[in-house]
Amino acid sequence: MKKKIRLSSLALGALVLLSACGRGPVTSSSTGWDQLVYGFGRAIQWLSFGGSVGIGIILITLIVRLALVPLYNRQMKSSREMQELQPELKRIQKEYADDRNLQYAKTQELYKENGVNQWAAFLPILIQLPVMMALYQALIRVPALSQGNFLIWNLGKNDGTFILPILAAFFTFLSMWLSNKATKEKNAFMTATSIIMPLFIFWIGTRFTSGIALYWAIGNAFQVAQVLIFHNPFKIIAERERKEALEKERAAKIRKAKKKAHKKRK
Repeated sequence: MKKKIRLSSLALGALVLLSACGRGPVTSSSTGWDQLVYGFGRAIQWLSFGGSVGIGIILITLIVRLALVPLYNRQMKSSREMQELQPELKRIQKEYADDRNLQYAKTQELYKENGVNQWAAFLPILIQLPVMMALYQALIRVPALSQGNFLIWNLGKNDGTFILPILAAFFTFLSMWLSNKATKEKNAFMTATSIIMPLFIFWIGTRFTSGIALYWAIGNAFQVAQVLIFHNPFKIIAERERKEALEKERAAKIRKAKKKAHKKRK
């Protein structure tokens, strides 16, 4: 969770930095990063069926998210494996509390033994950074997009209705809640993060263009669907309870068999 906060802060910082680097229009003769922004803007225009820039942003968001499905699935799998290791991680932290280097070494050894990649959460977010930056720049620097509309919104300007930032924050909260639902051991930090992150996304949505808020809303709505399809917490909980019930039943049978054998010996 701490990594997610740092990466989201990095995303915001990158957006601010990039927005300060250039605000003038980009054209086909632009070079370097501006050429990439122009190409990204043209891709959105090509996908803007019926002349709706909002549809173009929605479609390009879905394309990016679909391309990232394998990485997100790997991230979710790694997160779940790390959650399963929490009891052992706590034991290591307690046992080697006085030796941080040894504690780190033992932690890494545990991850390696169980095939857990603790850095899996970084890649999907890092890949999205240039997409977010290019989208933001395209919305303010490609004339056809900066004046683009979608329903009641001018996508090149802030959402004065706050509807899109609210939707982005809601789907962020829902995706995090679902992702953490099956966690065995919840803590105060995890609960706080599930509130802080949506508020953070809401703030981004109010500070930047409506197109960015639309990108976050659609992207996180997609992630909600992805979690439910590939990592449904309700199924995970049901399977865990089924295994626990079977284990209790097996233990009860063993106790019964031992008791019966004990009586026979008498």
